[in-house]
Amino acid sequence: MITAAARTALQRLMGERVRFNALLGRFTSLGVGGPADALVVPEALEEVEALVTLCAEHDVPLSVLGGGFNTLVLDGGIEGVVLRMQRLREIEVSSGGLLYAEAGVSHSQVTRVCQERGLSGLEFSAGIPGSVGGWVTMNAGIPDHEVGPLVAEIRVATPSDGTLWIAREELRFEYRCVHGIPPRSVVLAAHFQLAPGEREQIRKEIDRHIAHRRSTQPIDRPSCGSVFKNPPGEHAGRLIELAGLKGVREGGAQISPLHANFIVNTGNATASDVTALIERAQNAVRDQRGIELETEVRIVGRPG
Repeated sequence: MITAAARTALQRLMGERVRFNALLGRFTSLGVGGPADALVVPEALEEVEALVTLCAEHDVPLSVLGGGFNTLVLDGGIEGVVLRMQRLREIEVSSGGLLYAEAGVSHSQVTRVCQERGLSGLEFSAGIPGSVGGWVTMNAGIPDHEVGPLVAEIRVATPSDGTLWIAREELRFEYRCVHGIPPRSVVLAAHFQLAPGEREQIRKEIDRHIAHRRSTQPIDRPSCGSVFKNPPGEHAGRLIELAGLKGVREGGAQISPLHANFIVNTGNATASDVTALIERAQNAVRDQRGIELETEVRIVGRPG
């Protein structure tokens, strides 16, 4: 719960851009989720810095929703303050192929600028849902390519040391995670080190990746993206399909008939429907193959 003092401080800082008891389902790609105690939409990096400090001073939990992808918000909602970063969308290119992008910059913005400016390296990211903040914290990628190796440095707001730039050498990127970001900090922006490339070739690579996604993933249905991490030497979707669960439904949620590592909202799903399918897939693969499927999607909040 948010105390009266914290509530007053949030209202003074953010005015009408803080909403209390705000339902989050409309802000997630899956379209499910209960309310946030407080939902805040900052318009400048300085406001995020002030919010991080405020939440630390009042001992209020702080979460980042970003673009709402790769996140399953449970039906009971999220305790504390939830940040939506979609208004932080500054992006620019400097000499030497260094691309600067704020946390709210979308995947489509990044690939468009790379194509226009002839910058190569991030073609594989075309169609990976979400925004730059999520890309960094999840080390977004596809087989054989990840964002981490292209990150030159990141800017974070910390609860005790203000704003910091953290160099690539101080970060450790692993499969769908990154280490080296101080606790309770928020990623504000990143620099990506890219290379010169031919615009037409970059465009072709972007188009190829998008076409592949359209043919193999249910991008026309509400989903949270890949539900499970791929086990070493295996593919989660293949294991779920071999378990006979492709197309299986639970309430309004369904394991996609197109790609079994996606759970889609058929129209009236709840987070409980989705978690039931997650558990069913984990149990089936464990029983049949002896493999533990680990979720890639962030599951956050309180049970309903």
